[in-house]
Amino acid sequence: MIKKLLPAQAFRKLASLYADMQTQYSAYAQTLGLTCDNCPQNCCTSFFQHHTRIEWAFLLHGLAELPPERRAVYESRARDYVRAAQDALAKGDRPGIMCPLNDDGRCGVYAHRLMICRLHGVPNRLRYPNGRLVDFPGCFRSQELCASADAFPILDRTTLYTRLMELEMQFVGPRQIRTLPRVDLTLAEMIVQGGPQI
Repeated sequence: MIKKLLPAQAFRKLASLYADMQTQYSAYAQTLGLTCDNCPQNCCTSFFQHHTRIEWAFLLHGLAELPPERRAVYESRARDYVRAAQDALAKGDRPGIMCPLNDDGRCGVYAHRLMICRLHGVPNRLRYPNGRLVDFPGCFRSQELCASADAFPILDRTTLYTRLMELEMQFVGPRQIRTLPRVDLTLAEMIVQGGPQI
């Protein structure tokens, strides 16, 4: 039987999972020769939607640790982001707006950033329980490196994602997770909406 975790316990486990993500990402990036140094683009303008309440709550936990004036800046930027993204989507465009937590190329809550923010750069793969494979090419620089290589490593994030889903189940609770609506929010929407319903 799955036992529901208290937030502090869940956050410790999530931080450990994030550390494992970082270790794997770094190893694959090094093998590929991928670095963000002097990159002309910024992944923080990518339109990502996130899907777990535990990451949502952990992100807001990180924001809550900031000085009030800094947090207010991020919250204001998040509201602006949501409005601009809605305008772009209404026109049929994919938003390319800077993340509200980005400060001169660095994340304002770096230790609390979400899984997609951590793994986007390198080529990665997800295996679904039904056997279907979905490949993600990584950032443009990663794609350039892979295009000129005979073979390149692909980070299989299935185990990492499975661990995240197990934590999500323990954080939300097995009964609640079956009845709550699916999370499909940008980071900015998570900030604007406040804490997740659990």
